[in-house]
Amino acid sequence: MSEPQPDDVDEWAKRFALLSDSTRLRLITQMHEHPGSMVGELAAAAGITENAASQSLRVLRAQGWVATTKTGRTVHYSVVADAIVHRILHDVMGARHHNHDH
Repeated sequence: MSEPQPDDVDEWAKRFALLSDSTRLRLITQMHEHPGSMVGELAAAAGITENAASQSLRVLRAQGWVATTKTGRTVHYSVVADAIVHRILHDVMGARHHNHDH
């Protein structure tokens, strides 16, 4: 295994900084357990306002960890399956997939 380069370390630091925020981590966990959730559902599960949820979701989308699908004017949020955060949820936090109808 090769030594991490300074740029790699900086990228990992950014990833961990995103996950260090409990609100973002709650949102990610909720999206993982309930793919396709709407912002109102995510906000309620995290105990925050829809505006605060939208701001956090915007950051997570910019990182490439969250994907959206639109049905009419409704936006549904899910964790990107191949995102590093998905592996972190499983390997570090012990998350599992749940088969819930949305």
